[in-house]
Amino acid sequence: MYSLLNSINSSEDIKKLNNDQLGLLIDEVRRYIIEVVSANGGHLASNLGVVELTVALHKTFNTPEDKIVWDVGHQSYAHKILTGRRDEFKTLRKLNGISGFPKRDESEFDVFDTGHSSTSISSALGIAKARDLRGDKHSVIAVIGDGALTGGMALEALNHAGDFPTNLIVVLNDNNMSISRNIGGMSNYLSRIRTVPAYFKFKSDVEELLNKVPIIGNPLLKTAEKLKNWVKYLLVPGILFEELGFKYLGPIDGHNISHLEDVLKRAKSIDGYPVLIHVITKKGKGYNYAERLPEKYHGVGPFDLESGEVITKSNKRNYSNIFGNHIVSLAEKNDKILAVTAAMPDGTGLTEFSKRFKDRFFDVGIAEQHAVTFCAGLAVGGYKPIFAVYSTFLQRAYDQIVHDVCMQNLPVILAVDRAGIVGSDGETHHGVFDISYLRHIPNITIMSPKDGRDLEEMLELAVKLNSPVAIRYPRGDEPEFDIPHTAVELGRAESLKDGKDGVIIAEGRMVALAYDAAKRLKDKELEVAVINMRFIKPMDDTTLLALAQKYNKIYTIEDNVLAGGMGSGILEFYNSKDIKTNLKIFSYQDKYIKQGEIAELQQIEGMDSDNIYNSILKDLTSSK
Repeated sequence: MYSLLNSINSSEDIKKLNNDQLGLLIDEVRRYIIEVVSANGGHLASNLGVVELTVALHKTFNTPEDKIVWDVGHQSYAHKILTGRRDEFKTLRKLNGISGFPKRDESEFDVFDTGHSSTSISSALGIAKARDLRGDKHSVIAVIGDGALTGGMALEALNHAGDFPTNLIVVLNDNNMSISRNIGGMSNYLSRIRTVPAYFKFKSDVEELLNKVPIIGNPLLKTAEKLKNWVKYLLVPGILFEELGFKYLGPIDGHNISHLEDVLKRAKSIDGYPVLIHVITKKGKGYNYAERLPEKYHGVGPFDLESGEVITKSNKRNYSNIFGNHIVSLAEKNDKILAVTAAMPDGTGLTEFSKRFKDRFFDVGIAEQHAVTFCAGLAVGGYKPIFAVYSTFLQRAYDQIVHDVCMQNLPVILAVDRAGIVGSDGETHHGVFDISYLRHIPNITIMSPKDGRDLEEMLELAVKLNSPVAIRYPRGDEPEFDIPHTAVELGRAESLKDGKDGVIIAEGRMVALAYDAAKRLKDKELEVAVINMRFIKPMDDTTLLALAQKYNKIYTIEDNVLAGGMGSGILEFYNSKDIKTNLKIFSYQDKYIKQGEIAELQQIEGMDSDNIYNSILKDLTSSK
């Protein structure tokens, strides 16, 4: 089935192929990606779009001596397959398998660990400058998407790179033909360069292209003003990048392997300053469903190859949908509620809101720092902005939360999705730090729902508060409890089960595990109470004092790292009151956690119901 692909183990093997063989290899790589992702899940559309580009890069450059840095890295599947990991690719995103992102400890061909957007130009520039300082001569290439180019870090790196007389190649993979929009408002800029003669110049390669067009080539040059939209797309990016100090090549067809090779070779030969190659590709290329619905197949679970239908594992409500549906309901009654996303309306549950309230919905692109401060500005203007964002990506806006939101005590609501362990995307995507990086900030309220009902009531409370709020909730379905619901009250914990032998204090997803462990302990004639903390800040001081007086054994469980987490906060409180307690914290330790199913990772890290049950059972029985 993969006759040619099975013979490829490095870039040296690719260099031996003729054009016909390259075409066959591209087809086989694309089929193999579809086959594995349909079974394992993963990033499909973005990877299908860069197969020709990946083959061309490895054919043109001498990897791993030449260095390729993949921005985000969710388009690196073909790269992995072609660099000695073909057979391992079947373990993609699985426990102890290969990562869905580049990892330096996985292969010498992976130059830089990635997983978050807009970092490739910065890291590649650093690698290139280190090369220069050592006196080496190899090439350094950063591959970045048009979406990632909207990130402020990418623009900072472009600005810095243009100041360096160094050899660096930036490949801009443009799969939406939206570079002008992603970079910013270009219409006024275009008007200025039209009216300033010094700027009204066509690049030499564009002139050559137009002059080669029979009959109409020269007239096109003379009447470019009438073709402003076409010229805007073709010309303005080149002007912008060249003004920053880059040699601009493109735009070129990213699915024409021969043309790609020619341009990459040309870029490789340019000496003394950075080059930007503008490549146009089609997201989802080669798989009809992914071509038509690239957003759906960007990050996708296992799916049926023939129908393209995602294989659903549950009919329960999931937290993202609960959040999305409820803010629509709240927004219908309150016209001050606004929703903001950083290029992830579907993933964060905002699709319906974006349709129902177009004027109150804002997608700022991959720009989390801007999103937070933009929300601060909206709040100053009298609105209630809700920024829906994954926990791991909110990390990027830490300074803005501290200075622009919390210091001014503004009513910005952070809907922190994917809090805790997230599974197959691995260490770059686990949301196990947000309690730690939010809890110490003054003025913020931090809530953590045990189920969908908690989440809905916490959103209602957050809208009423006139101060910063973060609500952290996990990926996946809400659990079910066989006990009555108690209404959410500001700063108050919820008692789920009484007991005399000890108490478990848990937050969020871990409440269900704590409750399950307590029910099993009852079979051992041990009565352990369970508290749903609900508020990580402010903590329920009254309840914590009562628990310290009643119980000799206190256990805390959180979907977060130990340092600075909920358990640490409870210990700090008891210490401030000079209360000595026998307290054990269940949390993630001081390390990065790799990919795997959520249940698998919880078990490995000792954070599953069985381990919690066994640990508490051993502790309680040994002390009797």
